[in-house]
Amino acid sequence: MPMVLRPPHPDDEAALRRIHAEMLDEGFSFLLAEGTWDEILDRVARDAAGEDLPPGWVRADWLVAEVDGVPVGRVSIRRSLGTGFLREVGGHVGYGVAPGHRRRGYATAMLRLAVERLAGLGVEEVLVTCDDDNVGSGAVIEACGGVLEGLRPVAGESPKRRYWITPR
Repeated sequence: MPMVLRPPHPDDEAALRRIHAEMLDEGFSFLLAEGTWDEILDRVARDAAGEDLPPGWVRADWLVAEVDGVPVGRVSIRRSLGTGFLREVGGHVGYGVAPGHRRRGYATAMLRLAVERLAGLGVEEVLVTCDDDNVGSGAVIEACGGVLEGLRPVAGESPKRRYWITPR
């Protein structure tokens, strides 16, 4: 069965909180909001609608990547580069694959679907970034047509590689 990207459902809580805990150990915040599950679902819905956005946020879709009915990761699709952070190092797309589902091509599928979604929204050039030392993510971005523009320094962190993808 192919991958689908969809909003989180009320019955996803246990699986997504488990993935969140696993990925926090790696320094990656899988869930971009805190609170009760209803509060998280509400934040996701408001972000998608562009309503009551926290400072520095833009309208964005937070979607679960699902294969055969199982959540395998998530993707954040930012509809614009409306902040300095996004223009420099954040980019249009952020994604993460759960540790137990890696090395199966899911990150590549997630990024391809995210780029298609952005193209459907009228985005003509998609910025995707990754840490300079994240060889796997760089390979995923390049497999999706990413062309390396260069590096941006980030205080106290690894520099970020900046890639541009032109949707087909």
